[in-house]
Amino acid sequence: MSFFEAAAILLAGIAAGGINTIVGSGTLITFPTLLAFGIPPVTANVSNNIGLVPGSVTGAIGYRRELAGQRSRILRLVSASLVGGLTGAMLLLVLPDGAFAAIVPVLILLGVALVIFQPRLSRWVAGRALERGTHERDAAWWVWPAVLLTGVYGGYFGAAQGVLLMAVLGIGIDDSLQRLNGAKNVLAAVVNGVAGLLFVFVADVDWRVVGLIGVGAVIGGVLGARVGRRLPQPVLRAFIVVVGLAALAVFVLD
Repeated sequence: MSFFEAAAILLAGIAAGGINTIVGSGTLITFPTLLAFGIPPVTANVSNNIGLVPGSVTGAIGYRRELAGQRSRILRLVSASLVGGLTGAMLLLVLPDGAFAAIVPVLILLGVALVIFQPRLSRWVAGRALERGTHERDAAWWVWPAVLLTGVYGGYFGAAQGVLLMAVLGIGIDDSLQRLNGAKNVLAAVVNGVAGLLFVFVADVDWRVVGLIGVGAVIGGVLGARVGRRLPQPVLRAFIVVVGLAALAVFVLD
């Protein structure tokens, strides 16, 4: 690995760490970078996943103020992320390359659409819960399985995982986008962490790549938390949509 390649991977890790903290989809920067330098796709995928774990943790810590009061909620959803992340990682190891190629763009487009219409859908869900005299929105039955399925996708590849998570949480949970973004960072960190742990033992890992992306992702996670926490809700929503559409374009044009 040349100095130029190492510097490029480090910078890609910084960018990915920041984008992952604010919304997700940082993999769309690091993964193509690794492929461009001749790293095999599966090795690039698993090395990228492990390398981004420290950045996910840093981003979650950066949102600790927004996480206050969400302990029970996050503990419930973490179990879904654990199961989903482990399942997705196992699928990566046993399925042929490109097995999810057809469904990934559909999932990204769905996530973007849900984020766009989230306020209207949230009011509708809240109204339905009020009619039944319940407080279902803070513990909607479908949020847990939806988080699990998002974890499966995240463990398998992960690009736009944050967009999908924000769509699910924003519609199914009655809270601000910033607080839900903090929860999203914790859940994404769990998915990346459990998948990365499995990859350490059973996959072909390039530890030089892991180190470079890891250092970059930590820096990006710190910077992303400082920027993301200051974004007004409409701006954060617009940023999520833009990143999601960029992810969709990458998959469609690839």
